[in-house]
Amino acid sequence: MRYTAQFLLSALSESQFPEPKLPEIAFLGRSNVGKSSLLNALIGAKAAKVSSTPGRTRAINFFQIEDERHVGRMIFADLPGYGYAKISKSISAEWPKFIDPYMSERPSLALNICLVDSKVPPQPNDRQLLDWLRASGRRFLVVATKTDRLSGNERTRSLLALKNALEVEEVLAVSSKTDAGIKDLWSRIAAVAEESSKD
Repeated sequence: MRYTAQFLLSALSESQFPEPKLPEIAFLGRSNVGKSSLLNALIGAKAAKVSSTPGRTRAINFFQIEDERHVGRMIFADLPGYGYAKISKSISAEWPKFIDPYMSERPSLALNICLVDSKVPPQPNDRQLLDWLRASGRRFLVVATKTDRLSGNERTRSLLALKNALEVEEVLAVSSKTDAGIKDLWSRIAAVAEESSKD
């Protein structure tokens, strides 16, 4: 099934969040991890603005994902990156206050896509985020970006190091540039969204 994305809104407070009617997939990661590029690769259009300046996103940007019949299937939520200026207090002291209620209390939040840069060694704030998600009982999937920039052996070593440091059984390797892993990621997202819709 093919999907299209419709930008809904940018929320700077909890009161601006859309009605929680569809399963939501949140995208989280350090600034400059390639979040916007991955969103655009998944959607197949330049819906998310790609900036060369790390930490540019300050709001939660919501996109409604629709099928060919223009039926809303899920919401993508693009969260501000952490690691530079604005980060959540679960990870650092300055992430906007509306992020915590979104991640803690949002009833429609079905899956957190936690992005890590395959070219960067495991980072403490990535581990901190995963520990927080585990403690909160939130479902997550770790996705390693920019894997096209590594050779086969480098990729294998990088993914193993990330799995060990983050204590996860799986790290899904993707490349927004070559579309490697994008279909696999889509199938995982669609399965979670469909499962959540039945609840």
